[in-house]
Amino acid sequence: MAATTEVGQERPATPMRSLERALDVLEVLQRHTEPMRLSEVARAAGLNPATTLRILAVLAARGYVVSEGKAHRLGPAVLSAAHGFLVSDVLTRTASPVLRELAASTSLTVSLYERVGFERVLVARVDGAEPMRYQLPVGRRLPLHLGAGKALAVDMDDVELAALAEHVRQLGEDAPVDVAALRGDLDALSERGFHVSVSERETGIVAASVPVRDASGRVIAAVSAAGPAEKHPREQMVEHAEEVRRAASAIGRSLPRAR
Repeated sequence: MAATTEVGQERPATPMRSLERALDVLEVLQRHTEPMRLSEVARAAGLNPATTLRILAVLAARGYVVSEGKAHRLGPAVLSAAHGFLVSDVLTRTASPVLRELAASTSLTVSLYERVGFERVLVARVDGAEPMRYQLPVGRRLPLHLGAGKALAVDMDDVELAALAEHVRQLGEDAPVDVAALRGDLDALSERGFHVSVSERETGIVAASVPVRDASGRVIAAVSAAGPAEKHPREQMVEHAEEVRRAASAIGRSLPRAR
């Protein structure tokens, strides 16, 4: 989202600002499941309506946006771009058999997330034998400070955590981030190697999440195994966490070193 204080007061122009503005608009539309009016897009992106309208027109001409009357939504070209990612991404290809094995052994729904800025994106999912009461679609943007996001944020320093809290504040969709409590959770995750969340992002869902590290030790993804809290007490998820840790380690070892 654009860093502005009021709609219409945009950052000074830079050589890449036009591209940044277009990406701001696309990210706004990604976060909304319903079509948005021009004024809503402009406000969320921190741009004035005239600039926003020009960007929407360019994106519509390329198929990345569909404008229907006064409403705007993502277009089919976004799906084509997502397909290109899914067929070429080494991480998801490497992780797929491991995720399937983990889902089969635990009966839980297994997910793989990658970090995008101060958020995370679901890049792969394998449903377990026990149906979840909701379906989380691949490609969904989710918070970095809740649930499995903590496995991606585990190595963030205090400056990054403050920036994360500010990002959440600007989005205005969640309660303020308690940075001190988050720091405590991340320290505990770093010590134990996993995080168990109960109704943390979604009420009634329990999950065990583990960071995936490459050969250099850098966090590149997070693996999460989740199920209904009424069927899986926290103590059981702590036991499953060891299986999730083995899966995350197997994915990390299998990745090409050049990644």
